[in-house]
Amino acid sequence: QVQLVESGGELVQPGGSLRLSCAASGRFLIINTMAWYRQAPGKQRDMVATISRGGSTNYADSVKGRFTVSRDNAKNTVYLQMNNLKPEDTAVYYCNARYRTWALEDLEVWGQGTLVTVSS
Repeated sequence: QVQLVESGGELVQPGGSLRLSCAASGRFLIINTMAWYRQAPGKQRDMVATISRGGSTNYADSVKGRFTVSRDNAKNTVYLQMNNLKPEDTAVYYCNARYRTWALEDLEVWGQGTLVTVSS
């Protein structure tokens, strides 16, 4: 079983920056794609950024040029660097990981979420 623990969410002013982290732990053979999603109050959960084990990335149009996703495979950790934050970036940010177990099952796990509030 795999657990994800996110950190880094806090209150920040518009135009500011934050870095979120998400570390995976537990029993697994390999972590494949890792991703960040977000959910604003009253809205659905949307993809923000994804990164493959090899480093290929994909971003939502709304964050392109402002957010950067990266990962450290040795630490089983994914990061989200968020610059030029806007009030509409306010949301709970969730980490997601797809992994393979020692029994060669492909599974998915979510973190508990970390709140990012962008406000003056």
